Parts: sequence; C-alpha cells; structure tokens
Amino acid sequence: MAAPTDDRRIVVAPSNLRDLGGLATTDGRTVRTGRLFRSGHLCDLGDPDRATIEALGLRTIVDLRRPAEADVRPHPDLEGAEVVGISVSSDDNEFAVVANAMLDPDAEPLGPDHITGYFRTLVTDRLDRYRPVFDLATDPARHPLLFNCTAGKDRTGVVAAVLLRILGVSDELVMADYLLSNEVRRSWIEAAEVDHRQRIAQHLDVTPAGVPDERMASSRALLYCREEYLRAVLDTAEVRWGSWDGFVTDGLGLDEARLAAFRAALLY
Repeated sequence: MAAPTDDRRIVVAPSNLRDLGGLATTDGRTVRTGRLFRSGHLCDLGDPDRATIEALGLRTIVDLRRPAEADVRPHPDLEGAEVVGISVSSDDNEFAVVANAMLDPDAEPLGPDHITGYFRTLVTDRLDRYRPVFDLATDPARHPLLFNCTAGKDRTGVVAAVLLRILGVSDELVMADYLLSNEVRRSWIEAAEVDHRQRIAQHLDVTPAGVPDERMASSRALLYCREEYLRAVLDTAEVRWGSWDGFVTDGLGLDEARLAAFRAALLY
C-alpha cells in the first residue's frame, strides 16, 4: 500500500508509522531522522512492512494502549526492542462515552466538544499517566524509540506534538504533523464511517440513509483529528502551568540537563 501523501516521513502508511525527524525548528535547526517514531498498532503487517520496521533498529517501544487493547493487537517480536507498556487512558474515557452514545437510541449524541474536553483533561487531570512516557522518550539512551497507540492519532498525536514543541518546532508544523493522520488514514476513516452508519442504523432501526446527521457528527468526532483537539492540550498546558516552559519542567518533570541532552541528540 503506497503512502497517500508524498511526505517522506511516512515510513509504513498502513500503521500510520512516521518519523518525527525532518522538521525545521524556529531557530533554524532540523530534527534528526531515525531517532523518534510514532505509529498505530503493528500487528497486521505483511512481510515487507515488517522488514521496514525491523530495519529501524528500534531500541524501545512505548505502548500507550490499555492492556486489553494490547492483548487484542499485540506487538510483533522485534529483535533488540524493549516494549514498555504505559497505559495513558481509562476504559471509560470520553471516546468510549461518545461511541456508546452514538449507538444508543435513548442517548443524546455527543460531538467534538466532548472530545475536546478529553484532550483538555489530559493536562488538568491525567498528566501523571503521561510523565513516564516523556521520561523515556526524552532519554537519548532509549533511542531509536517508537511510541504508539491503536490508531496512532490521539494519544500518540499528543505525545508527538509535545515532543516536537520541546524541540522547538513551530506550532504550524506541529499542527500539520498532528493533522497528517487524517490523510495517512483516509481510506480507513472512510470505511469506518460506512461501518458506523450501518451500525447506527441497526440500533436506531432506520435505513443507513435515514441516520441523523448528529449521529454521524459523533462518528466524525471519533475518527478525525481536529485542530481544536490538539489546541486544547497546548493552550491548557500554558494556562495550567503559567507558560510552556513551566509545563515542561514542572508539569512533565523534565529538568534542564535532560532537556539539553534530548535537544543535543535530536537537533542538528
């Protein structure tokens, strides 16, 4: 399967696997390739894509999924790669709430605002789940490092955005990297929308054409990356911790020595 865009950072499109390297920073440097990777699950790959991933020489894989997700779609064994499971979400998270309400005939359908709230609370209520992730990802001794969730867009997207911002990549490029998942996963999203429409129709006892627009709005809120989702994380981080630097040092617990080593290893 060919990559749906010409972005050279896309390594394995079916897994939404991309290299964080190649982006310019605001001070004129560039993020090194081959050090940090982001992806969705890796369990359904054919031999060519598996060989591509093995050639990355990964030292660490940080699995952001809940244990039940990892059990259903386990990582392939990759020689030399240590898999570290750090679940950053609960079973009853807002995505699950929106998905359940989408199918429940008696429930009011929920949309993007509910998902935006999820992203906001990552900073206000759930940051302790993410701190170990950033402790690993900013340790050059752990590189090359890949972090992933199931789709590689939400939990993974937040981690990627924060790391790129720490490295000095502009908000414009950070947002573009986040939204790129919509293009890389386009065919999957379109198929999932059809599936959602059919399932909603069954639960509401209507034809697929008769599914209300607000129910499909719930579907799209779940399937697409939206600028307001990531903006909620970045803006809330600065408000909650007083500044971006305050968020990084006090919120994430990354000291100046670690940040200096991380930037030295990742920038040229």
